[in-house]
Amino acid sequence: MSRVAKAPVTLPKGVEVKIGDSHIEVKGPKGTLSVPRAASIGVELVDGKVQIQLEETTNTAMAGTMRALIANTVVGVSEGFERKLELVGVGYRASVQGRELNLSLGKSHPTVFTAPEGISIETPSQTEVLIKGSDKQLVGQVAAKVRSFRPPEPYKGKGVRYSGERIQLKEAKKA
Repeated sequence: MSRVAKAPVTLPKGVEVKIGDSHIEVKGPKGTLSVPRAASIGVELVDGKVQIQLEETTNTAMAGTMRALIANTVVGVSEGFERKLELVGVGYRASVQGRELNLSLGKSHPTVFTAPEGISIETPSQTEVLIKGSDKQLVGQVAAKVRSFRPPEPYKGKGVRYSGERIQLKEAKKA
């Protein structure tokens, strides 16, 4: 079994795990999430910890993946996940109206993005976008979608980037 799968997932207070035949349901203060269960992986609840058992020795990689997915859902329903995006460029702005994110990204028209269910979007300033939710995969997917509207360009670095992302700038052509 993988080293990741050997470590149990500790459940914080207020988080409940229900293990079914086809999926594992995790309930917490921030909502309920479900993880599909692999057929050859055994999952059991022992003393407030979720443990992974391998029923077949051929599928060791999937045991580590199952443990990581369960750990991510436990963190998601208890604390939640967030991704921060920065808008770099003259006139690049973001604003939120209800569930819609309005982006002015130097195009002839504003880009409007509707947040999916389970995701909340905030704009602390006009050049920052905070994407929050309990599903780690969905938060990352929404952040990547918003970034794809105007990815950072390599000459001036203008565009939508993740907070802390470094852009390797190219040197301009010389005459």
